[in-house]
Amino acid sequence: MNQISKIIKHMSLCLIIGLFVAATPLTVSATQDTATIMVPANFSELAKVAKPSVVNIRTVSTVKGGGRVFRHFFGGPQGKNPFEEFGGPHMENGPSKDFKQRSLGSGFIIDKEGYIVTNNHVVENADEITVKLADDKEYDASLVGRDAKTDLALIKIEASDELIPIKMGDSEKSDVGDWVVAIGSPFGLEQTVTAGIVSAKGRTIGAGQYDDFIQTDASINPGNSGGPLINMAGEVIGINTAIVASGQGIGFAIPIDLAKGIIAQLKTSGAVTRGWLGVGIQNLTPELAQYYQLEENEGVLVTQVFKDDPAEKSGIRANDIIIAVDGKLVSSVRELSGVIANTRVGKRTAVTFMRDGKKKTVYVELAKRDDDVRKVKSEPEESGDLGIELVEFTSEYAKQFGYEEDEAGVLVGGLVPGGKAEKGEVKRGDLIKEVNHVKIDSIKEFKSELKKVDEGETLNFLIRRPRVGFVVITIER
Repeated sequence: MNQISKIIKHMSLCLIIGLFVAATPLTVSATQDTATIMVPANFSELAKVAKPSVVNIRTVSTVKGGGRVFRHFFGGPQGKNPFEEFGGPHMENGPSKDFKQRSLGSGFIIDKEGYIVTNNHVVENADEITVKLADDKEYDASLVGRDAKTDLALIKIEASDELIPIKMGDSEKSDVGDWVVAIGSPFGLEQTVTAGIVSAKGRTIGAGQYDDFIQTDASINPGNSGGPLINMAGEVIGINTAIVASGQGIGFAIPIDLAKGIIAQLKTSGAVTRGWLGVGIQNLTPELAQYYQLEENEGVLVTQVFKDDPAEKSGIRANDIIIAVDGKLVSSVRELSGVIANTRVGKRTAVTFMRDGKKKTVYVELAKRDDDVRKVKSEPEESGDLGIELVEFTSEYAKQFGYEEDEAGVLVGGLVPGGKAEKGEVKRGDLIKEVNHVKIDSIKEFKSELKKVDEGETLNFLIRRPRVGFVVITIER
């Protein structure tokens, strides 16, 4: 009987210990930084520290003649518009007379001088901007500057009381799975705190060429626009900007590392000036990487070089593969565009690229980007047994198919049904730039290279395709 009593006591003790362990928040070793808590016990201290820096923003704008107003969507990849902003009510068919449109948003204080960061779409076209602090005090705000391309804006208030700026973090150091907190005014409900994790990084959602969003499942709703996404150290790592209109649990924030340079320029000059290299670029496909004997994520292909722009002046050519800028490796169009855009105009910038299997570095003095800039008549001749009809490239064909007039190559004017070229996925309008790594400028040169390849051997075509970019096509002779 004593033995049974001992067993019961032992089981009871284990049960008590088990319950105690289960009730204790799971954390990593005490020697690690407190910001790496695995399951936070609560977020109250974090909210107390950050909330005084978060503001509610109300705007009033005059809409002339009614109609569709304040409707801001991020376009989807199939021409649909699945991404929606967080502004006020959308009016599809307003009255014909002018009226006042009111909207809500969020923002956060970045210094004691009264500068506040928010989204461009929160304050765009606003006649009046009112900021309400966490202590319910209200101030009129002035617009310092805005940047539509990154959807960022900077406003300022003249506050008599001492303001509490929020801490700036490092979005590059945040990892997928990290806990984050969103603070803002969803649906006008001020100082709302929601928690979640970083669901993904580097998201492209069709908002523009500077897409590089943090995805989070922290609850974000209309009115959260411009509010901070903060890490467990109470630092801003993102600016809440977009949601999926048809989904739940998916929100997007602008990384603070991208925003810092934009904010600094807005504060200094009220506008953003971006660096311009003067090249057309595209990502490397597996076929292109194989063609150039590179790893798939080893750089960005230069598809064209604009005349008299910095790249041309420094000796960069079409078909070069840019692998680094000022020592920073780039592996996608998004990365290269971001690095160049955020580099100071006039800076002597090192651009490293691969050409003919050799690494080269040139120094480029970046120009100012001008976003308003840049944007066949002859009988086709059949070429051998490939079933491909070629025409000499002219300025008229360039306009017809959307190429630059100074492009080199021969144009595919037509295809023989069932021929080798058609089966190999060559398309009408393709511009053949190279045959087996040899540059082609005329039909005569094309035929000359064709004669060097025997029946049964492989032909590699480097082709520029309208609205696609460079592709590599392999055909057996």
